[in-house]
Amino acid sequence: MRLLLVFVVTLLTGCQASLPPLPDWQSPEGREHADLGQIVDLRTGQRLSPQQLIEQLAPVPRVLVGEAHDNPDHHALQLWLLQALEAQRPQGSLLLEMLTPDQQNNVDAVRARLATGQPVADLPAALVWQTGWDWTLYGPIVQHALAQPYPLLAANLDQTQIRQIYRERPALSGALSTAPAVQEPLLAQIFTSHCGKLPKSQMPAMLAVQQQRDRRMATALLAAPQPSLLFAGTFHVRRDLGVPLHVADLGDQAVSRVLILASVGQSVSAATADFVWYTPALPARDYCADFAG
Repeated sequence: MRLLLVFVVTLLTGCQASLPPLPDWQSPEGREHADLGQIVDLRTGQRLSPQQLIEQLAPVPRVLVGEAHDNPDHHALQLWLLQALEAQRPQGSLLLEMLTPDQQNNVDAVRARLATGQPVADLPAALVWQTGWDWTLYGPIVQHALAQPYPLLAANLDQTQIRQIYRERPALSGALSTAPAVQEPLLAQIFTSHCGKLPKSQMPAMLAVQQQRDRRMATALLAAPQPSLLFAGTFHVRRDLGVPLHVADLGDQAVSRVLILASVGQSVSAATADFVWYTPALPARDYCADFAG
């Protein structure tokens, strides 16, 4: 009877017991904020536990996670999400904005080498990791993914492709991603992110690069083994502006879910994402103070 009871309890609690421990907070600001650590289902307003979030995401063919690139808590939670989802079902693939097509052969070669037990002394060098992405933040995610049986895939454009798009803006197909209600906010964000110093003559080309990056992420998701997981900047994964619109414009109707990792005090709407998870924030920084234009 006791063995039967233990078996039943295991069945009821096994999913929860399999989750990895949550990481400690690292960023210093907002530690006392009422929203810290809260997970909200933006479609219903319901607050979720980490366990409930994983239960919602595990059956979904595609999950897109939006980050602030410099927030260490976002990257720690991404690794947690990846490991937690792996514990619930076989992971099909992981896609990263931080990897480009010209790095894919390096990634595959490193995975193959690690699979045979051969060490890689300098992993960033072997991957030709781009220094613009802080390896101390992304390294744990990449190292974990490279040791798994599923592929780690490039989701971004490489510099040669970006230069070509900048010179000759390709036509973008699809009614959703080309709508003024999408392109105008993106133009405003590009202008603001360049501190208002970007010449207006460059704005169409910059918009083309942004949207072709989103289109590339969408096509990479469509080609990736499912269930797939994409880690990218928040603007790329937004339902109202980014990759989900391009996926729809490409004619795919598979279910996807968007989770945005946001610092406390930020506003995230149901039009933007399905879920939001609030983290501490980094100290405020004036990125325009040293902007060269």
